[in-house]
Amino acid sequence: MLVISNRLTIPDSELEFQAIRASGPGGQHVNKVSTAIQLVFDYRNSKVLPDSYKQALDNRSHANITAGGKILIKAQQHRSQEMNRQDALERLRALLVAAAFRPKTRHATRPTRSSVRKRLDAKKQHSQRKQMRRAPGND
Repeated sequence: MLVISNRLTIPDSELEFQAIRASGPGGQHVNKVSTAIQLVFDYRNSKVLPDSYKQALDNRSHANITAGGKILIKAQQHRSQEMNRQDALERLRALLVAAAFRPKTRHATRPTRSSVRKRLDAKKQHSQRKQMRRAPGND
């Protein structure tokens, strides 16, 4: 079971794990043992995932999201299959949390009286500094 938030958990029945051979360096161990994990999560057909998550994932362009509505994650960082499984689950969790994030809407505000006064004072000082640098008699 994958816990996304205190309201959302994804059961293991909706997650599909496949043990595959890892690529890259590692010699004979990599060539003989299937330690890499490929995690497949069909979010469009998920019964527990809310529609808001599904919409956010559909609108998001990410390398791990397919056009068919599946999330594919390949984990091969670690030497053990169980650690790669945990890594894949954590990456799926991070992707779903990022999809659920809604930035706060910005509300237009007016500058404070103090900030306006400080800005105008700074402009006056800058202007006076420039006037002092001028050659005399060029008014």
